[in-house]
Amino acid sequence: MNSSDVSLDPVSFGSQPYFDATIGARCLAGNRCSFTVWARNASAVDLRLLGSSERIVPLVNVGDGYFRAEVENVGPGAPYFYRLDHATERPDPASRFQPEGVHGPSQVVDHSFTWNDDHWFGLPLHKYLIYELHVGTYSVEGTFEAIIPHLAELSELGVTAIELMPVAQFPGERNWGYDGAYPFAVHNSYGGPAGLKRLVDACHQKHLAVILDVVYNHLGPEGNYLTDFGPYFTARYKTPWGLALNLDGAGSDHVRRFFLANAQYWITEFHIDALRLDAADQILDHSPTHFLAELSMEIHELRKELNRQIFLFPETAANDVRYIKSRELGGYNLDAQWNDEFHHALRALLTEERTGYYRDYGEFHQLVKAYTEGFVYSGEYSKYRDRRHGSSTRDIPAERFVVFSQNHDQVGNRMLGERLTQLVSFEKLKLAAGSVLLSPFIPLIFMGEEYGEEASFQYFISHSDSELIEAVRKGRREEFAAFEWNLEPPDPQDQATFHRAKLNHQLRHDGRHRVLREFYRELIRLRKALAPLARLSKAHCVITAYNKQRVMLMGRSKDDQANLIIYNYSDVEVSLTPAIPAGAWQKIFDSAALKWDGPGARLPEILPGGEESALSMSAWAFALFHAGPIEDNEKEVNTP
Repeated sequence: MNSSDVSLDPVSFGSQPYFDATIGARCLAGNRCSFTVWARNASAVDLRLLGSSERIVPLVNVGDGYFRAEVENVGPGAPYFYRLDHATERPDPASRFQPEGVHGPSQVVDHSFTWNDDHWFGLPLHKYLIYELHVGTYSVEGTFEAIIPHLAELSELGVTAIELMPVAQFPGERNWGYDGAYPFAVHNSYGGPAGLKRLVDACHQKHLAVILDVVYNHLGPEGNYLTDFGPYFTARYKTPWGLALNLDGAGSDHVRRFFLANAQYWITEFHIDALRLDAADQILDHSPTHFLAELSMEIHELRKELNRQIFLFPETAANDVRYIKSRELGGYNLDAQWNDEFHHALRALLTEERTGYYRDYGEFHQLVKAYTEGFVYSGEYSKYRDRRHGSSTRDIPAERFVVFSQNHDQVGNRMLGERLTQLVSFEKLKLAAGSVLLSPFIPLIFMGEEYGEEASFQYFISHSDSELIEAVRKGRREEFAAFEWNLEPPDPQDQATFHRAKLNHQLRHDGRHRVLREFYRELIRLRKALAPLARLSKAHCVITAYNKQRVMLMGRSKDDQANLIIYNYSDVEVSLTPAIPAGAWQKIFDSAALKWDGPGARLPEILPGGEESALSMSAWAFALFHAGPIEDNEKEVNTP
């Protein structure tokens, strides 16, 4: 090595207990590059640069297990490995790009990009209307770039945010993304870092926020070489997918900083607006300050620094209110939680499934509770779990919950990956849409749901390890056994399983698919335009339930405007005489109308308020009434 090849800034480390944002490879001026790696398990680390000017450069131990060097004559595109103790070669744990996959060399990335979103400050939480998609199956090409032509259509639908399933580098070309092994590296087949930036920039031009699904509970087994570098994992805990991250044991300060830096990286480098935290209940940490509480504090500080609205959405089935409670009340102060229980209560009524976790659902009052409180199980006994489950969300604001009738888990974790389109009638599909989109919560749509996509969405992988492939197959069979699905499940490794999941966007132009998409678009328009529906508030949402008939009256109000939504979750036409709230109620939407390919509206155009009225409703129908002046509440909100 020539002495001119490497230099070291002594201020960056030494007495510092944590590494800074330069972890990984970073281009510097003058065709130089800094390399920093935490390799506590190694006594020596060399940088092996590949290509035409292949060479070995020793890194300097700067303390706390960190090794660093600034190397001359290295630019963007340079491939490299780290060599541990002069023997074992591994990719960079903080690699920004793995062009040859999880086992290949890391690559130096030029992070320069011309952004066009200076006008963009994010959206307030109550404006989020989320569209979840999987990059690989959303288009034929399966890339970030191929999503961009669809943004105008999504914006016209009324969506305000797209949520990307995980994009960190996973093994092979096909995966849901939860097997990522390089948290900082954008997957090569999707279009890499530049492709993701172009997508985010294009979204912001359309006033669409971008949510990224991130995994901070485990890393995929294939291509995961982090244990060669340091104590990233712990045997003290185990997740359903393997060893948990070491967030509270020896060396955990540096592991925590690695993943905290990762969250900041997505937000600062890629302008991501929110992070969805996968399986937050499996982020196992018994330290005095839970990792998620620390993450919340750092991201909320970053929000102030960047003058942008940035959010954290935990996904958890634990029904633990601490995730979304304020820090002052002992919570982690995350922003809005995926509420699986809303889905379960709704799905059990629509399909009458009672296997697996659906054993705990199917009573009409449970859906009513989901609307009035949030969680269905808030300390009650769960047959599925054989124990009491959950904590009360009665005092948690409505905007802290994300609700849905479908998502990647609830579709993809079925044996055949059926969407609601294949499981229920057209009237039930419309009722599911109305249940979500007219709720007082943040709604989420799963890609293709809005036009009744028919493509199945099953679990798929493209691992190269035969033992791992068989283990995944075995695990899927065991998971499906709990639902009493006794058929042989589709092979997740088979390319056909992946290709079956590709969306057919042309369906949206045809027959009932076109009607359903217009149905969604009109409901979203009304949700935004009518002030009572745009206000996410449980306090201003009054529900009257008729359990025997499975009918619910939902009153929403703001100032001198009010909305009344009448839902029938019964499979028969229902006649009842409810007490109608005071007001001059004019019907403005009816799912049973012929316009929506329904059986024909039964409810009158005008409801006399303040008295009991004899009403008849079609099975699986709902209608929206309005009282007071109608003022268009839909305005673009994009302020700091």
